[in-house]
Amino acid sequence: MAIEALRELGDHVAAAFPQDVTGTAIAHGELMVSVKRDAVARLLAFLRDDPKCLFQVLVDVCGADYPERPERFDVVYNLLSVKLNQRVRVKAMADEASPVPSVTGLFSSAGWFEREAWDLYGIYFADHPDLRRILTDYGFEGHPLRKDFPLTGYVELRYDEEQKRVVYEPVKLKQEFRSFDFVSPWEGMVHVLPGDEKAQEAPKAPEQAKAEEKK
Repeated sequence: MAIEALRELGDHVAAAFPQDVTGTAIAHGELMVSVKRDAVARLLAFLRDDPKCLFQVLVDVCGADYPERPERFDVVYNLLSVKLNQRVRVKAMADEASPVPSVTGLFSSAGWFEREAWDLYGIYFADHPDLRRILTDYGFEGHPLRKDFPLTGYVELRYDEEQKRVVYEPVKLKQEFRSFDFVSPWEGMVHVLPGDEKAQEAPKAPEQAKAEEKK
């Protein structure tokens, strides 16, 4: 019954935005609505205010990176309807140059969520009142959740005792990259460890050797 209600809700939303909704699906017990980037704010306003929707809680806004696509980012909005006990996930695609409409005017909680998506992915939200980094430092270079961001980053910071301030420096690895074969030390060890030579059989005394030969 719940799945059927989600299907009806998906049809209702798609009928209200025939030119903007590009698809609906049900996955993991939730309705997913794909929408064109420019229609995000209008769709979320409809989902919040329509009597059949009433998704008045914006749970979060997050991003996903698919660098092989021309529009590499998915901007994902998760909403909750307390009145109807339903959830909906709205997805829109974006690239590095095309802004996504900010929904801070609809949901005040979107302010920090959109700043986080900007900080970690570089997704730009048009008309955001204070779009700046929120998790990384002001001088941070790049966006760390992009798939092409290097694991080591670009710079490292430390506190300089002489200058009495934090300084940024290029990343310096303490050792070269090493490849581990993960062979068991009991199977892959080719050298005798100190002390293991005691486990070798001690040479027999001459009298004992002669006695064994006669037998």
